[in-house]
Amino acid sequence: MKFRNPFVLAGYHGPEYFCDRVAETKRLCSAIRNESNVTLLSPRRYGKTGLVMNAFDRLSRHAEYETIYVDIFGTQNLAEFTKVLSAAVIGRLDTPLEKVGGAARRLIQGVRPVLSYDDASGKPSLTLNVSPAQTERTLADVFDYLKEHDRRTVIAIDEFQQIAEYPEKGIEAVLRSHIQFSPARFIFAGSRQHIMRDMFTSPKRPFYQSSLMMPIDVISEDAYYDFANGFFRKSGRKLSREVFGALYRRFDGITWYVQALLWDFYASGEDITSVGQLDEAVLQRVLSNEYDQQRVMEILPDGARRLLRAIASERVVASPQASDFISKHGLRAASSVKTSLEMLVDKELVYRGGNGYVVYDRLLAEYLRMRQ
Repeated sequence: MKFRNPFVLAGYHGPEYFCDRVAETKRLCSAIRNESNVTLLSPRRYGKTGLVMNAFDRLSRHAEYETIYVDIFGTQNLAEFTKVLSAAVIGRLDTPLEKVGGAARRLIQGVRPVLSYDDASGKPSLTLNVSPAQTERTLADVFDYLKEHDRRTVIAIDEFQQIAEYPEKGIEAVLRSHIQFSPARFIFAGSRQHIMRDMFTSPKRPFYQSSLMMPIDVISEDAYYDFANGFFRKSGRKLSREVFGALYRRFDGITWYVQALLWDFYASGEDITSVGQLDEAVLQRVLSNEYDQQRVMEILPDGARRLLRAIASERVVASPQASDFISKHGLRAASSVKTSLEMLVDKELVYRGGNGYVVYDRLLAEYLRMRQ
């Protein structure tokens, strides 16, 4: 499918619309081919999912590989995890004859297909239910199902750190016991880096040293410009190197924000030659999300609001509890700032990067700076 606007913002649509990541894709595919599990680490919106899909695209060119993607961000417990995993895996490895015979359904006894109808359209849809009483048995059956087939299976589990939030005890140990004996290779992707790092690097955790760690950084400015400028040139238009550089630095090279503003530039139908065009595009992006940004600020206590505004103002803060930072922004005592900072980190409004604390959502940071 050809897109009118090549700077797609959701999903993976083939290597033509995927920028760079040549080295990362090669390393990820090599690890899988050499029978290693892989853990991908980066904050959100750096393009981990796109990288996984790009690697899947390359692996899928070989008939021996079956690739499966599972997003567990919305799961709250082991039963929901098992339901999502079962729905993604069941039937994917069956031969046509096995599908007719329902081999997977016979093998996995705890999964029950449920037919429902959409209230508006009346269209039927088939979902899978997992009996809570048989969750662990069903999970074991899913992994047994993977062992029954000869194809090389690669399963990517996105937002893997979610399992650390499940109420059941020993979930990591349960999953590790299945995964370590599975013929499938696994890619674990997560955006809460401190949780993911602890899961895979702490000797006290079951997944300790069980996979190759791959931190994901931003795409280089030169590579991203060449990618973007290629589409503008094909359409007979200009994309100024200066303007792109200003965009890249303004959003720290983070893939989603760069891509979103490039989408806006391309949609305008104009040559992009002035930094003023960037300022206008950013303003429109901020205004389109203003209601959500206001709601974020309204639900925060006063101390956390003040701290969030202060960090946005500075862009990067190495030590939010430093006396000069507190004094400059009229914040409360260091102990109060510590409490507020912990809240902002827990709510994923702020995270600690290589140079210090930054506001997670760069458009929220732009909104806060505009309102000062």
